Amino acid sequence: MSRSITSLILLMVLCPLVTRAQNGTDTTTVVVSEKKPVAETANGRQLRLGFDIGRLLSNSIYSTRKDYELMLDMYLHKELYLVAEGGFGNGVQDYDNLKYKSDNVFFRAGFDKYMFPRKNPDDWNGAFVGLRYGIGLINRTAAWYKTDDGFGGITTGTTPGAHFTAHWFELTGGMRVLILPGVFAGWNIRGRFLLNQKSFDGLSPAYIAGYGQGDKQAVFDFNFYLSYAIRWGLKPAVSVPLK
Repeated sequence: MSRSITSLILLMVLCPLVTRAQNGTDTTTVVVSEKKPVAETANGRQLRLGFDIGRLLSNSIYSTRKDYELMLDMYLHKELYLVAEGGFGNGVQDYDNLKYKSDNVFFRAGFDKYMFPRKNPDDWNGAFVGLRYGIGLINRTAAWYKTDDGFGGITTGTTPGAHFTAHWFELTGGMRVLILPGVFAGWNIRGRFLLNQKSFDGLSPAYIAGYGQGDKQAVFDFNFYLSYAIRWGLKPAVSVPLK
């Protein structure tokens, strides 16, 4: 009898211990290192020369102005491009009471900042915004004029020719897309703001190639370029941590 009682007591003591051991949890802590997000960026250099083919269309439409334009840009780093643009053109004012011509060369310099990083060495497409400073060296011919005093008296005469220098700055945005190996198509839209309009008081140039109408302090313009690029220093894309 006493042996049965002792066995029962041992069973009552050991059962909870066995159950607790079976249901126990492992308190070992596992440390998982969190990987920081990274971005793929491409490097290398690119030099691109382009011609504004849109000017060929506008030259055929407008008989009072002609202009031609080239652009050159070079990739520096971090989607920043150094840009130089230049060209020449002329304009004509041909009214019944006023006739003269003007011609000029122009230069612009500035930068474009592309909006998205390149993912691989062959990725050169993109949209951008940019700034430019422009200068135009202008010649205006002597101008013939005719005035009517309203009482039948007509006066004609000429004013001497003049030389001007125009200064302006631009805000621009656009896009470039690779359409063939090394060949790009793209466009720019530009807002231009003349800095020295007072220099044209009296008789302004008929047309300023690279800027626009000589009697306007602010103008908007559009370019469509075809360009060809050469590249060097291309390397595989590099992973950099995102900040």
